[in-house]
Amino acid sequence: MGQKTHPTGFRIGVNKTHNSIWFSDYRAFGDVLKEDYKIRHSFEKEFAAIYNKAGVVKLEIKRKVDQIELLIYAARPKSISLDSSSEEKAIFKLKSALKNVLTEPKQIRIKVLQINKSENESSLVARSLATQLEKRVAFRKAVRQTTQMLEKSGVKGFKIQVSGRLNGAEIARAEWVREGRVPLQTLRAEISYATQKAFTIYGVLGIKVWVFNKEII
Repeated sequence: MGQKTHPTGFRIGVNKTHNSIWFSDYRAFGDVLKEDYKIRHSFEKEFAAIYNKAGVVKLEIKRKVDQIELLIYAARPKSISLDSSSEEKAIFKLKSALKNVLTEPKQIRIKVLQINKSENESSLVARSLATQLEKRVAFRKAVRQTTQMLEKSGVKGFKIQVSGRLNGAEIARAEWVREGRVPLQTLRAEISYATQKAFTIYGVLGIKVWVFNKEII
């Protein structure tokens, strides 16, 4: 008991794909992997305003010999194509930031793709819940509002877990709510899973969200 399997890793090769697609020499594998981490970290931290405004769901990195293709899946892609704070394109800013991260000069291509049903994405749900908790909203109220939003979106089932010093309690605990079906052991079930941290004045709260959208037959 207590041995959990990651819902996304469990389904890779069945109905999920890797977020990084490339091949490298054995000796260079660590450097390329570290470079991937830096790309994701720089995008999330340096462009946090655009990241949250556009509602970025995930980043896919595809590599060729001398080219890197970055696929950005967002709920509001127009927020990335044009940065409202200035007339300069946000994509150009992103390219220049990525060039500083790369160890070798390579051609960078960036594509922004739109997500059809953004309310069904667990990463956006977890981020929205974390924002509410950081604004000192009572955790039961925040979870209830998130639950109502998911019920209206028409998903088949979902589960939300929040753990830590809830409402400033002395002893940390974990509480969860589940509605509908969440078949984690069924491979044909498309489960959207995400984790998020909420930095409150009492400490860090951990948020986990499972969303069951449909079955792929």
